[in-house]
Amino acid sequence: QVQLVESGGGLVQAGNSLRLSCAASGRAFRSYAIGWFRQAPGKERDFVAAITWSGSSTYYEDSVKGRVTISRDNAKTTVYLQMDSLNPEDTAVYYCATTPTKIIPSSGYRMARFYDYWGQGTQVTVSS
Repeated sequence: QVQLVESGGGLVQAGNSLRLSCAASGRAFRSYAIGWFRQAPGKERDFVAAITWSGSSTYYEDSVKGRVTISRDNAKTTVYLQMDSLNPEDTAVYYCATTPTKIIPSSGYRMARFYDYWGQGTQVTVSS
């Protein structure tokens, strides 16, 4: 089992930045990849970014490329999502999730069904 706790969300003005954290416990931290997804009211849960178990590869949704950086600190068993130049379309609940194995198909990093454990989410609200 893996326990995930997201933090760092809040209300910010457009153009500002936030850094979200996902603190993990339970299963060995290097045994899984971690992804961030977001869900806006009335919409499906969408992929934002992912990082492999080693941190050697990252994946980003097209609309956040260049504005968002995912990283992991294996010593702190924490994954971060640095979000810059925020805009109102980024408003959503942000979730982190883990994969059940170290390696999954490359296409799987963008798909929620390839993740098994999920955190409770942290709200990000961007005002215009």
